[in-house]
Amino acid sequence: MVSTDDQELSKVIEDAASPTWSVRAAAGRRLARSAGIAEVADVLHRLLLDAQDTGVTSQTAEALLARKDTVGLRHVLLARSWAADPSTAEEIQAALDCDPDWMTTQGADRLIKQLRELATDADYGVRDEVRRILARIRPREEWARDRDDDAL
Repeated sequence: MVSTDDQELSKVIEDAASPTWSVRAAAGRRLARSAGIAEVADVLHRLLLDAQDTGVTSQTAEALLARKDTVGLRHVLLARSWAADPSTAEEIQAALDCDPDWMTTQGADRLIKQLRELATDADYGVRDEVRRILARIRPREEWARDRDDDAL
């Protein structure tokens, strides 16, 4: 007997192959929230690199980043490293650059911690994306020093 969860997952995976971009985007958002994300990693990767519509890419990337965990971030970084189409690469980069959570001290601290965890990832593409992002981030100590200098 097939469980309701298995049926729902099968339906979402089926939706990920829909010819309609909004259906694929909805599937990406639902799969990104999945507890068993490892089981759907290939489908998420395909949606992140959607060749037909960057709306699918951006909505899937944003949903993965909204998890606020290393697993979601890793999926987005992996897709960014694979993105051959400039529009797809730009959408993934925009999701990374514009995540509002990272504008908070707590969110920025979490991002840096996750990036440091992923700096030793088995996948070269993930490690390369991590190095690229860390090179652009100023250490919190510099922020504090600059703020102290401004106060003088």
